[in-house]
Amino acid sequence: MPTTQSAAANAVNPSLTLKRRLNATPSQVFQAWADPQKLIRWFGPSQTIADSVKAEMDVRPGGRYRIGFSTDDGDYHEVAGVYREVVTNERLSFSWAWHSTPERESLVTVTLCADGDGTWLTLHHEQFFDEAARDGHNRGWTGTLDKLERFFDTAKTA
Repeated sequence: MPTTQSAAANAVNPSLTLKRRLNATPSQVFQAWADPQKLIRWFGPSQTIADSVKAEMDVRPGGRYRIGFSTDDGDYHEVAGVYREVVTNERLSFSWAWHSTPERESLVTVTLCADGDGTWLTLHHEQFFDEAARDGHNRGWTGTLDKLERFFDTAKTA
């Protein structure tokens, strides 16, 4: 019979997967994730203060990134990590750790697939510390992808 400790060691950490069809080509979507000047225009959950997003990015395997933003409740948030995989216009995979909890590193993979004149984006975030962390990130990523969708819809009408 397994001990509680070994059962916990074998438990799978929670993950989440979100899909979104965007009105942009895979190249445009990839650039929105890879160009810090584009990323700062849409990144962050719905309560992110406009113009508060700052990003430093070295988009290559082994390259580092750091993104910070303020929310309307007055809190400052900063996340950083290392790019694990970069396949231009197809896939980005990077570690993810909040400045406040660097020991809770997780992994984000963004996959892009052409769909006519648009792109299916699949965001898979795995290795969460617990279900509460997953649920919080689900809310944050949903708001972030809403903003990314509006970023492209606004670009089409501008």
